[in-house]
Amino acid sequence: MTPPASIGAAPANPAPKRVVVLSKRYMPLDEQLGRLLETQLAGFGYQVFTDKHLNVGVEWATELEQQLRSADAVIPLISHGSSHSEMLAYEIELAHEAAQHNNGRPHIIPIRINFVGAYPELLARILDPVPSKTWDGLQDNQRLIEEVVAALRAYGEAPSEAPRPSRLRIAPRTAAPPRPPIRITTANAQAPIPDVVEPPGGAVPLNSEFYLVRPQDNELRSALARYDSIILIKGARQMGKTSLLARGLQQARERGAKVVMTDFQKLNVADLSSPANLYLTLAESLAEQLQFPIPPEDAWDERRGANVNFERYLRREVLSKLNAPLVWGLDEVDRLFTCNFGSEVFGLFRSWHNERALDPSGPWAGLTLAIAYATEAHLFITDMNQSPFNVGTRLVLEDFTREQVAELNRLYRSPLKSEAELERCIQLVAGHPFLVRRALHELHTQNISLDEFEKEVDRDEGIFGDHLRRLLVLLAKDPALMDVVRGLVRGQPCPNQESFYRLRSAGVVTGNSPGDAHPRCQLYARFLLRHIL
Repeated sequence: MTPPASIGAAPANPAPKRVVVLSKRYMPLDEQLGRLLETQLAGFGYQVFTDKHLNVGVEWATELEQQLRSADAVIPLISHGSSHSEMLAYEIELAHEAAQHNNGRPHIIPIRINFVGAYPELLARILDPVPSKTWDGLQDNQRLIEEVVAALRAYGEAPSEAPRPSRLRIAPRTAAPPRPPIRITTANAQAPIPDVVEPPGGAVPLNSEFYLVRPQDNELRSALARYDSIILIKGARQMGKTSLLARGLQQARERGAKVVMTDFQKLNVADLSSPANLYLTLAESLAEQLQFPIPPEDAWDERRGANVNFERYLRREVLSKLNAPLVWGLDEVDRLFTCNFGSEVFGLFRSWHNERALDPSGPWAGLTLAIAYATEAHLFITDMNQSPFNVGTRLVLEDFTREQVAELNRLYRSPLKSEAELERCIQLVAGHPFLVRRALHELHTQNISLDEFEKEVDRDEGIFGDHLRRLLVLLAKDPALMDVVRGLVRGQPCPNQESFYRLRSAGVVTGNSPGDAHPRCQLYARFLLRHIL
């Protein structure tokens, strides 16, 4: 395939532009298109990187992140098979994060491979606003190359601008259309076996028949019924915090409360660059969700500090004008821990709790903050008297119990055929909620035995390959933490509390103290032992 005439040959001695092509491993069509892009773009003078030429390991993980952060453009290939890939979603997230710190580079150019419709939750946050290209067959090869090269050249010529804070358009208040009722399961005991098996990954849908009700569900329901000032939902990654929070918020709606939701993962670098930007972004989001017609900027007084402006807005323009309690869900607030003003924001949240205690009939009596997070707050907040993390109602999500794994196995039509097989599965993935669901889903849908499953479960191209490679890249970002994990897989204790809490929050290890820390499950131990020593 020669360069299309409409594009022209590459200019003489151009400065090579770095392009990273991302595709899910071991998917023939995705990899075929990836090779085509690699060859053709190289012919136009681009320096193209794909990770398919490297063996999975620490060097691979380090090189992949460096390539993503230094690229001028990243081209993810999205097919039905790759759209739910944890690894691909994480690579796109790394590229998006790098662009926010580097004047918009790398540019992301997604290509849909025979894929139509909405992106899954893992991808939608980043890719929904981005124009995509399409490829539906060999007849699209030349057109696609032309479009990609044109896009790359346009990006190369366009002036770079630092990302700006997002500003939401606030629509006039209108009557909301009636919502169809959502049935939330409140108990799983002998629930009927679902007709359709849904794929695991991301938050569990509100009407899912595969959601396991845990004691924390009832605790959250009770706390919201009391309209507690602060409700804390803590758990490591993929423990079900977002799914639990979503159900609590839906139940609050059904009781007549006004509900708003802020996912801190959706905020960009500019939103988190200063307290003023953050508070204005939060205020605009609240106004949009509550359908307030007046933009928050109209109530902002530049002579006042950021905290005062936001508190006055929330008290005067939100709480005083609602005829119902307000429940505010805050998900992934861990992002605030690394902001240099994070303690200031958390201190403001704590002050509302204190004021409510002093004046139970005041405006703050109508506000409930439901905060979901993974990180140990005391590592980042030095004055715990100014922290919301040591007051209110605290819910901690743990691994599934043996009984819960058994119930989930029943809902998946019992791919684990005996008590012995159930025990073997638990030994392999512990009670890790995501891994348990993924294991049962694969055993059922692929109709394979547990023996076959165990043989290939920790292989790079295996069922958990995406999940495990993501884990490796995450660890490779921090060489000191990687050294701690090397010690752990050799049977050594965690050297200090900080590394222990960081690894436990990330879901890599489990234990109650640095001395008894160990890899989260047998699957992790086997994979890490092979790749990091």
